[in-house]
Amino acid sequence: MAASVAAAVGGLRRAIRRSPSWRGPSCRPLSSEPPPTKATAVRDAFLSFFRDRHGHRLVPSASVRPRGDRSLLFVNAGMNQFKPIFLGTVDPRSEMAGFRRVANSQKCVRAGGRHNDLEDVGRDLSHHTFFEMLGNWAFGGEYFKEEACSMAWELLTQVYGIPEDRLWVSYFGGDPKTGLDPDLESRDIWLSLGVPASRVLSFGLQENFWEMGDTGPCGPCTEIHYDLAGGVGAPQLVELWNLVFMQLNREADGSLQPLPQKHVDTGMGLERLVAVLQGRRSTYDTDLFSPLLKAIHQGCRAPPYLGRVGAADEGRTDMAYRVVADHIRTLSVCIADGILPGMSGAPLVLRQILRRAVRFATEVLRAPPGFLASLVPVVVETLGNTYPELQKNSAQIANLVSEDEAAFMASLQRGRRIIDRTVQRLGPSDVFPAEVAWSLSMSGDLGFPLDLVELILEEKGVKMDPAGLARLAQEEAQRQAQQAEPVEEKGLRLDVHALGELQRQGVPPTDDSPKYNYCLQPSGGYEFGTCEAQVLQLYTEDGTAVASVGEGQRCGLLLDRTNFYAEQGGQASDRGYLVRVGQQDVLFPVARAQVCGGFILHEAVATEYLKVGDQVQLHVDKAWRLGCMEKHTATHLLNWALWQTLGPGTEQRGSHLNPERLRFDVATQAPLTSEQLRAVEITVQEAVRQDEAVYMEEVALAHTAHVPGLRSLDEVYPDPVRVVSVGVPVAHALDPASQAALQTSVELCCGTHLLRTGAVGDLVIIGERQLTKGTTRLLAVTGEQAQQAREVGQSLAQEVEAATKRLSQGSRDVVEAQRLSKDIGRLTDAVDTAVMPQWQRRELQATLKVLQRRANTAIRKLETRQVAQKTQELLQRHSEGPLIVDTVSTESLSVLVKVVRQLCEQVPSTSVLLLSPQPPGHVLCACQVAQSATPAFTAEAWALAVCSHMGGKAWGSRMVAQGTGSTADLEDALRTARAYALNQL
Repeated sequence: MAASVAAAVGGLRRAIRRSPSWRGPSCRPLSSEPPPTKATAVRDAFLSFFRDRHGHRLVPSASVRPRGDRSLLFVNAGMNQFKPIFLGTVDPRSEMAGFRRVANSQKCVRAGGRHNDLEDVGRDLSHHTFFEMLGNWAFGGEYFKEEACSMAWELLTQVYGIPEDRLWVSYFGGDPKTGLDPDLESRDIWLSLGVPASRVLSFGLQENFWEMGDTGPCGPCTEIHYDLAGGVGAPQLVELWNLVFMQLNREADGSLQPLPQKHVDTGMGLERLVAVLQGRRSTYDTDLFSPLLKAIHQGCRAPPYLGRVGAADEGRTDMAYRVVADHIRTLSVCIADGILPGMSGAPLVLRQILRRAVRFATEVLRAPPGFLASLVPVVVETLGNTYPELQKNSAQIANLVSEDEAAFMASLQRGRRIIDRTVQRLGPSDVFPAEVAWSLSMSGDLGFPLDLVELILEEKGVKMDPAGLARLAQEEAQRQAQQAEPVEEKGLRLDVHALGELQRQGVPPTDDSPKYNYCLQPSGGYEFGTCEAQVLQLYTEDGTAVASVGEGQRCGLLLDRTNFYAEQGGQASDRGYLVRVGQQDVLFPVARAQVCGGFILHEAVATEYLKVGDQVQLHVDKAWRLGCMEKHTATHLLNWALWQTLGPGTEQRGSHLNPERLRFDVATQAPLTSEQLRAVEITVQEAVRQDEAVYMEEVALAHTAHVPGLRSLDEVYPDPVRVVSVGVPVAHALDPASQAALQTSVELCCGTHLLRTGAVGDLVIIGERQLTKGTTRLLAVTGEQAQQAREVGQSLAQEVEAATKRLSQGSRDVVEAQRLSKDIGRLTDAVDTAVMPQWQRRELQATLKVLQRRANTAIRKLETRQVAQKTQELLQRHSEGPLIVDTVSTESLSVLVKVVRQLCEQVPSTSVLLLSPQPPGHVLCACQVAQSATPAFTAEAWALAVCSHMGGKAWGSRMVAQGTGSTADLEDALRTARAYALNQL
């Protein structure tokens, strides 16, 4: 009998560890209970329960876009917005500082980053990228374990009416290795609430101990589980609610210390709770999803949804239903909160989600064009009353989804044709060429991430070339590093002999005027035209001119015309791809373009045979080009703002930009102050806010010779030269009588620019250093990156203010003072390395320097007081004699050493050894021998004898030594110390 019980408990533990996905048949109800409760009522009941019965303040859901949290792509838990409270960094003047007990329903997204459910969505009946987290919190010890458990049990059993015999609980069973005791308090609370001991299970660190990160608040948690089986056969447990009790702090050295204030943090997924209350085995069978599934069926030519998974789901139809339903919720919520599909970070993840949804909708469900956007009103209908930002932004959400869906549909069709054509040429054992897969992924307009290529190939039974992809990824990383700090690149170039041969043949310079053929559409987006050209010459990697190149060969292409911007004037080269006219299914990826004596050489990879005379069509990577345009216009605004702030003596010494950031070198009479850096940013922001037109025109170089305020570099310009003017037409700007160039940015420039300044969004100077005396290098970001940098700066400023308040309040003991000192040190490191406004970084660095000095002084004062107190206590316990061997309660080895030293100063003829027990089972040791002791009696040998006995180590000199060890029997260690000393004396 005991063996069968043990086996059953073991099975339950394995089941809980697995957190089983709910599997079909999904539509089978869990019970024959009354009509299901609507999800809206479930959410409202939760919030009303905590507000009306238990006095909680209801707070709105935070945006899924993290504010100043550098560790997250998306808000993925209810506690994210309350991190400042847990970390003790909340702004004391903020509303949040007054929170004591609160509750809410938080929008959460788990996709990308550490918590990533994206690839699991659709494969089972429970995973989601977007979900709602119901939670209640108690801060600063407002209430703790007993109240939290009682409230949870009351809500589930009395308000929601879940039968008690369907609920199981788990608690933290302790961990001997780390010295953590079991959370018997939680166990006893559950037993007192009437939960049978057979349904109260203990687990270890992995299951029932919650940590925020590598350091910070943490503590045991207790979980409430629901039994899907309902007593029929073996229990099938799924987690409903997690109650976290933050009572400890993980220090930088890995040790755990009690928190000065305890907190409660609970979280329960609404989708899973609704499934339980509506008697469904799948979250997709609840009224949170059924309107979407119905709309998908009505809008597609697919069979109805049946809730199948795995092999039973023929053609993956039901998987596609779940993917589309989940992803359109995520897209709607994220776009409403200001996260738009993009090329990096959270926007890139959102772009992948959108394109995954489009692919399943079109290829599996056979949805018509524009279908995905038609689901947005259904999402707004189900969630809009709870999250009004969905109603407010519904039109924008639908438009963005529709535009990106249309763009990806064209890319998907072309990408599939390219893959199909390549696969047809492969042998039975051939792998898919890495160059083709890489070209699809790097051509930003196609939007074909490698995982999508791999998925399509998996369906065809073809494998990728991982070694080739790794090589190409390394080359791309090197190229990106060179763009961050440009150096002379080794690559294809036309030497003097090649250029001479072209001139001898009468080949005219490349016409690159099509690079300026783009326009601003009414929707606010840019349209970039394609360009048809003829291949005039091909070059191998060593610069040899050839008539043709073969598959997989890296080559240089010389064309009669191009719309690619070749790197010059500090702007990074365009990248993109070209295709042969009439053969759109074969892409030749172009990594960069460069100017060589008036000719523009395109560095490409031949994915198929290509020869001189071929007609090709060129496509620039739109996102890459637009990023460069944004940064280049921002560079002009920065140059103007520096001139305005620092005076006419300011001169540009150089610049470089790519879509990620811009670098600007400026000659100044003195280093920039924090106030000047901030003033420069404000000037740029004003120009951006006004959304001024950017005018560009080619004029005779002579017309620019005597224009006051016109900015240019000390270099040779072509004639005619291109002039870029912000807010003022070029003709007016160049009129010497107008003085316009003194009032706005007017520069000689061949780069590509925005047509209006508003698209810059914002500019933040994130770095500044002296290159040489009188020359300063500035680093800046724009747009979304700039906004994130400001949020990071604001978050760190709040943490510094909170640290200032903690220091002003004083520390109760050495441990608390040392923790504060370490926190200030970590905060200093964060400020030093964060992407944030440079002016703010300087101010915070100065503040932190003062705080660190004050914290260290406080530690010294507390240690001195503690040392004096411990010394007097020991002197009172020990009468005069040659030896003091005892224990002292202190967490600091330095304090222990100082107590030993002070004892020996007050009783010079006495030798002293002190031990201090530490959790979990560790021991600190310090000793000093009297000068009158025999030469054979040394402190180092004494400490070594004691610490070796405890399995540790020791170090020091003849007079003073210290060490560490571990033992559960401290008295035995003290006896060893006394015996050794008496033997020597």
